[in-house]
Amino acid sequence: MTTINLTTKIKASKQIIFDLSRNIDIHKLSTAKSNETAIDGVTSGLINKGETVTWRGKHFGFYLTHKSIISAMEIPSYFVDEMVEGKFKSFKHEHSFIEENGFVMMIDKIQYQTPFGIFGKLFDKLILRNYLTNFIIERNYFIKNLAESKPYEIN
Repeated sequence: MTTINLTTKIKASKQIIFDLSRNIDIHKLSTAKSNETAIDGVTSGLINKGETVTWRGKHFGFYLTHKSIISAMEIPSYFVDEMVEGKFKSFKHEHSFIEENGFVMMIDKIQYQTPFGIFGKLFDKLILRNYLTNFIIERNYFIKNLAESKPYEIN
């Protein structure tokens, strides 16, 4: 199993960051490079516990689909999306939001297993882990920039 841990420091309210992180439309915008679109389940707005979304996006030159369910949620501190159908053997993404010294620490913990035995492990080591890390970093900075922009300030 591979684990990726990322922390993004954001100066905005925890509720705003939480909602931006589970907003289907924001995800589409933040992943425009891979042309991700929600094709089934919740396809717009906020996704909630027990709901599913199926994403279609172009990765490694191929259009792939990935269906996730929101398996846990504690508003506005935590939610988990887990793969129901897709190319991974397993995929779990935990999102945590912790307030510290006037900032919110947005913490991502991603755990996944690749299929195809030794070939999948080699692909993960050489390409996939770095690709997914950069994918999430780009998404997180999109959320950070949006959350810290004027339209999202709370007076």
